[in-house]
Amino acid sequence: MRLVIHADQRQFSLRDKTAWLPGDGGWSDEAVTSHRVAVEPSSLAVATARSDFVETDLTLHAAGPPVLADAEHVVEADLTVPSGRLTVAGPADYPGQEHVLGLAPGRYRVRVSYVESEPPATTWNEHEYGEHYRYVVDLWPSAEPRPVTVVRQGAAVWDG
Repeated sequence: MRLVIHADQRQFSLRDKTAWLPGDGGWSDEAVTSHRVAVEPSSLAVATARSDFVETDLTLHAAGPPVLADAEHVVEADLTVPSGRLTVAGPADYPGQEHVLGLAPGRYRVRVSYVESEPPATTWNEHEYGEHYRYVVDLWPSAEPRPVTVVRQGAAVWDG
């Protein structure tokens, strides 16, 4: 499923529809500088290179797919979805603006791949600095919890 998300504040999130946690959103120093994802219970935030509209490809698989050869940065993390309703939204989205995906309740492994791209085919902020990426999000069921894993580390300076 291809989505265009307003990644205001240089991020968007995937979370269980019922998850709401006050706090820092999981943005530790390591999450910012290495992982580029922040993990909290039933929530995963993806750092983006721009505070802008971004394209995201979201695919549910039966098992882990091959790593994309053209991805600059690839990271995996666990995400629990106890309600079976996964929301994808930017931080400024109002209730009802999020994208909702129905799936079986449980734990999923999420792989986020940063693939260089052109600007999305929608209005975008030409004055915002940073590279354009397509954020490929692959999910598959996972029986055992695993730590956040950087599969391929992108360049240290990646957002302009």
